[in-house]
Amino acid sequence: MKLSVMERITVQGLLPQETNFTNLKLLRIAREALSFNDEELKALQFEEGSESGTIQWKDGAVPECDVELGETATLMIVDALKKLDDEKKLTNNHFSLYEKFVESNTG
Repeated sequence: MKLSVMERITVQGLLPQETNFTNLKLLRIAREALSFNDEELKALQFEEGSESGTIQWKDGAVPECDVELGETATLMIVDALKKLDDEKKLTNNHFSLYEKFVESNTG
């Protein structure tokens, strides 16, 4: 699935911190797939906002890339997005992810 820099960061935040051993192994693989390599890190020039605690990067430095997450990790992301939707806690950062993960898999 093609994901932007923001989507890759946001998805990492959706992955559960606690689960069973088998899923922990799969989540480690998913987090690695979502992470940035040395070349991407240099191009993006990540900086933490001094007061806000937000992360900033050089926009457009890295194009969307194809990320393989696997079925289990994908289902965990879908579940997390649906839960946020049910709780009315989706944000603009979740919008494109909801379309890609939830709406593309329904119907």
